[in-house]
Amino acid sequence: MTANDNAESRPRGVSADKRRAILAGGLTVFARDGYSRASVDAIATTASVSTRTIYNHFHDKARLFQAVIQESATRVADAQIDTIDRYLRKVTDLEEDLIELGRALVAPMNGYAEHWALVRQIKADTEHIPQAAVDEWRSRGPMRVDAELARRFELLAERGLMRIDDPGRAAEHFTLLVAGNDPLRGRGRDSGDEIPDAVTAGVHAFLYGYASRPD
Repeated sequence: MTANDNAESRPRGVSADKRRAILAGGLTVFARDGYSRASVDAIATTASVSTRTIYNHFHDKARLFQAVIQESATRVADAQIDTIDRYLRKVTDLEEDLIELGRALVAPMNGYAEHWALVRQIKADTEHIPQAAVDEWRSRGPMRVDAELARRFELLAERGLMRIDDPGRAAEHFTLLVAGNDPLRGRGRDSGDEIPDAVTAGVHAFLYGYASRPD
């Protein structure tokens, strides 16, 4: 590698580091202030970069917001899909495994508090947020999780454990019955001792409609 190659590689490395810092700072500020109130100056201060650096990377606040929600939603969806895989990869007791999955999905996700705060900001200020950013959040986050849950349910139906005509609809029903007011999209049940009982009741209602029964 030549000296010129080294010289060219350093800016790319710094640029990547600064981009990560900007995304992290953007997540903090957008989660705290919302899209409308957040300023590029505040994000620059939080990220320890100049406003010019932000504009060089993302051009404007709208594109930065879209990049922030894309990156954050992808990370959270990856974690939720890993949870689905952990509980539904090898189902031995359908009821118990679904209950455990439901409890895991409604439990607080360590390390993602800013993401859920950002989602709440999106819900509160949707009319002022670029539609492309909202679509990006849905496609990278909730829709990916729903699709994976639907795929797992379809596999369970192929094993004869469930009766499902529409796996996507079944995934929606599971989320609504077990997750209550929809933590996969950013709110979640209130914390407390009632969560295990509520999840169990939701799974029982879900299985009443979808579990296979002897003829």
